[in-house]
Amino acid sequence: MSQHSGSAPFVVVANRLPLDRVTEPDGSVDWRPSPGGLVSALEPVMHRNQGTWVGWPGTPDEKLDPFEAAGMQLVPVSLTSEEVSDYYEGFSNATLWPLYHDLAAVPQFERRWWEAYREINRRFADVVADAAGARAVVWVQDYQLQLVPGLLRARRPDLRIGFFDHIPFPGYEIYSQLPWRRQIVEGLLGADLLGFQRRDDASNFLRACRRLTGASTRGSVIELPSGAAGGAGARQLRAGSFPISIDTAGLEALARRDDIQDRARELRRELGDPEVVLLGVDRLDYTKGILHRLRAYGELLDEGELDPAYAVLVQVASPSRERVEEYQHLRDEVEVIVGRINGDHSSVGTTAIRYLHQSFSKEEMAALYLAADVMLVTPLRDGMNLVAKEYVACHFDLRGALVLSEFTGAADELRHAFLINPYDIDGTKASILQAVRASPREAARRMQPMRRRVVEFDVHHWANTFLGALDMVTEMSGG
Repeated sequence: MSQHSGSAPFVVVANRLPLDRVTEPDGSVDWRPSPGGLVSALEPVMHRNQGTWVGWPGTPDEKLDPFEAAGMQLVPVSLTSEEVSDYYEGFSNATLWPLYHDLAAVPQFERRWWEAYREINRRFADVVADAAGARAVVWVQDYQLQLVPGLLRARRPDLRIGFFDHIPFPGYEIYSQLPWRRQIVEGLLGADLLGFQRRDDASNFLRACRRLTGASTRGSVIELPSGAAGGAGARQLRAGSFPISIDTAGLEALARRDDIQDRARELRRELGDPEVVLLGVDRLDYTKGILHRLRAYGELLDEGELDPAYAVLVQVASPSRERVEEYQHLRDEVEVIVGRINGDHSSVGTTAIRYLHQSFSKEEMAALYLAADVMLVTPLRDGMNLVAKEYVACHFDLRGALVLSEFTGAADELRHAFLINPYDIDGTKASILQAVRASPREAARRMQPMRRRVVEFDVHHWANTFLGALDMVTEMSGG
């Protein structure tokens, strides 16, 4: 075992720290919780475990010492501008992201990007190896760090290593296009427990293991022969599904606040007091099906099935990866179709689509969820989609209807939503109309079992289940 100076008993390692640094007008520096599903899911887990978080602080070409903020120990990993371009914007988001989302865009295979990905994964593994105490639990998050488990296993065999994949893992026919397919799988096999959003994702990974390494599988158990994946001796690990969730109680408490409910009513007034408010909330990403949703909504307006005099769509599209060319093109496309629909169907007093290319606070999002009669969640492919669960959590009043893509992990759990195939524009239109026209009784009949699901299977259940399974796996393997 290598020497190490760390004492942290529980370490989360992710591409980004869970906080963004904000410079105030007076020049002082403050740290605020970052937007995004990963941070909102893990923040309460970190507070409960008094954990240490390793990640990039978000600013290139800057070195920061470890510090404490928001009740967490934070250990920054520095990246240069070139490394951000090659490792993050390049390999992570122009190679892996489209490949893992079933070729929603054409992946680019650049050897320079792969070398940067290897180097940054090594850097993360070195920082974690130095920070973690003896026999610490290390929980590696997501597709940007798939080599870290194997690198940690080689440096620190005493660690109990979990890895969670927040995005889909593709079928082998797609995954096999990756020139570095074996290296990625071997990196992941350094973990004791591999978590995926859906059973299909875990099955896809198990198949890739069998095809690319000497591993054999029995159910969810992977048997590694001696010398495989960085380990000297034979060992077992497990790959299974652990669908992520949200801090349901915290979000519901927010939605029940008088000021949030007042804000929801105010939002409806600001929209002109329409009979029906439809809502879409997404990162501006080509996997989210925003263009398909807008086409379906536009056709409903063209056909007179919906009328801007009584229905309005609010589309929140938070900025995302704006330096990546595909995202710039997507923004242009979205804004063109929004402009066309509004030009065709808006009047002086009404606007068919309120398009908001910005991010909002948790409080404002809760008010938007409460204000919305119909939530449109239409990704072409999504590991989970926490927005769908957030909408359900906010509707303690059992109002509201959820139109949900069957290609999300959330669709496995929220079966009482209006499930759609987002590629089927006619089917999507029909489901939107069903949701708009659903009676209060039908809305409550659908919402109630979905709420039971998100209340019982919340983020604490997700974390406890994963960490409990990690304990069991390491005990069985003698770790």
